[in-house]
Amino acid sequence: MDLEDGIERAQSALFSLQRPEGYWLGELEGNSTLYSDYMAFMHWSGDVHPERQKKCVEHLLENQLENGGWSIYRGGPARLDPSVKAYLALKLAGFESSAPRLRRAADLIRKFGGIANSRYYTRFYLALLGQVAWSNVPSIPVELVLLPKWSPINLYSMSAWTRAIVVPMAIAHHFQPTRPIRFARGVSELYVSRPRNNHTWKDNWFEGALILLERLQRGGFLSSHESALMASERWMLDRLNLDGNGLGAIFPSILHALIALRCLGYDHTTSVYQKAEKALEGLFVNDAKGFRIQPCLSPVWDTALSTIALVESGVAPDDSRIQKAANWLTSHRVTTKGDWAVRIPNIEPSGWSFEFKNSYYPDVDDTAMVLLALSSAVGPREHLMQKSLDWLLSFQCRDGGWAAFDKDVQNPLLKYLPFADHRAILDPSCPDITGRILEALANFRIGIAHPSVRKAVRFLRAKQEDDGSWYGRWGVNYIYGTAHVLRGVRSTGIDMNQKWLAKARRWVEAHQNSDGGWGESCASYLDVTEKGRGESTASQTAWSLMGLCAFPDVNRKSIARGIEFLLHRQRPDGTWDEDLQTGTGFPSVLYLRYDYYRIYWPLRALSIYAANVKRREENTRASIDSGPVVGVWS
Repeated sequence: MDLEDGIERAQSALFSLQRPEGYWLGELEGNSTLYSDYMAFMHWSGDVHPERQKKCVEHLLENQLENGGWSIYRGGPARLDPSVKAYLALKLAGFESSAPRLRRAADLIRKFGGIANSRYYTRFYLALLGQVAWSNVPSIPVELVLLPKWSPINLYSMSAWTRAIVVPMAIAHHFQPTRPIRFARGVSELYVSRPRNNHTWKDNWFEGALILLERLQRGGFLSSHESALMASERWMLDRLNLDGNGLGAIFPSILHALIALRCLGYDHTTSVYQKAEKALEGLFVNDAKGFRIQPCLSPVWDTALSTIALVESGVAPDDSRIQKAANWLTSHRVTTKGDWAVRIPNIEPSGWSFEFKNSYYPDVDDTAMVLLALSSAVGPREHLMQKSLDWLLSFQCRDGGWAAFDKDVQNPLLKYLPFADHRAILDPSCPDITGRILEALANFRIGIAHPSVRKAVRFLRAKQEDDGSWYGRWGVNYIYGTAHVLRGVRSTGIDMNQKWLAKARRWVEAHQNSDGGWGESCASYLDVTEKGRGESTASQTAWSLMGLCAFPDVNRKSIARGIEFLLHRQRPDGTWDEDLQTGTGFPSVLYLRYDYYRIYWPLRALSIYAANVKRREENTRASIDSGPVVGVWS
């Protein structure tokens, strides 16, 4: 097992996947709910594609667990909501409730409490098909789009992804467009008791807000319900028409937009509906392996991280393939104002989105990684990079951290909205993004002397868990968060020998598996006893190594064992196997398997280690800023 050979083979593997235009695009895997929701939509719209339905059914059957249920991640336990959705989809496809598979599923669902215990988004699809009364689905008022920005509850006090999902759902709630299905295709057998309104103080509080809205309308202080509906339609159409990649460029909001368009009278013959439908179909993969539905596309993210890994591994910055990637990234910069400008109106737009085009929703994480990639590739891009740095810095939240899409969308009151049970209605500052932003800033010599960096480090210290780790919002989980915080803090020029950082290193080393790798299950999002525990994976091992290599002493047994794990597990083609989800969409709802995580993250870890070894052998110490600041944070 040779380190240099392993790096070269990973380089070759990654370059072989580069598209002719210069970008990388790995497949994204979600869970069974994508297939179930799509089938429910087809039957509700009356436009069932037989071949796609057949392949969706195959996927659902392949992923059914022995106990009859469905999970939200590979190797995970059965959960109520994906099981209800899958059961409904199979019934719609013609399966009888007496079939052994469905009997097992129904028994399990009833043990979970049945439909009465299902989440809001599950009930929404059931209501579309007449299986739940709309009165049992908490209402989302179309007036939401008209609430003033100073209101504690308004559209822009919610996360970007929630906005794109709830506006079309509010339109659907207005029309309550039920398409009844035959009794034999229904799911009445999943009720333990008949549905009823189990009001809590959360529901009563929200209903009080709805009554206030109605009184404001009657008093002339707020536009009429019809005006609110028109405003919701305009809001949605603006974001549908701009890029042609669908509302929000993610599966749930695109699908909900199609439902809302149907409600508003846009059928499959209209150009706006055809555009949205094309955006949905752009998430489909249909090849020799079968039919798959992706939750979204990740070309900017994959291209930035591939470029960073390749240059760090020794590929020349002026290599034509690196230049092609850098030029592609440059051409996809977002220069129009989106939803984010409501909170940050006076900064020139200059960010990147996750997808090919998503002009209303660039995000700071992709922007940081693109800046890191572009700074490593030679070329006359200084002017646009400075604009993007300014844009990035403007998103720092009051607490010192950075969130994904907005600034200071952290009002805890919104967690109590009845339709917030997806647990992602807010976009809070998170340690993993903050760490990556610090790493990107350091490449432009913005270190600990900068007030934004000092504020960010204080945020990270405040967010450190008692055991030394950090939570990972966008990757699984504490391994991801801890590694990226350590990389970010190291890049600021801070002395890495301080106690709080040494505590983090001890946590990482304490969770190394016996095979030398690291792994963490998605279960850790619900059960803290699962923190840092799980089957070793290539990406999570890479993150752990990157975190450990942030310290000056890389001559440690834990690092040597981790490197040995990666080299031993590397396939002849230069890649690694990785079947588990290690990416996070919405914790406890949607986890992601990024196909290229098993390539560029291990390549980056091996390359960082090799560079550290080389520096040690040369007895030099790299410094990004003006050198370490001893004791500042002790």
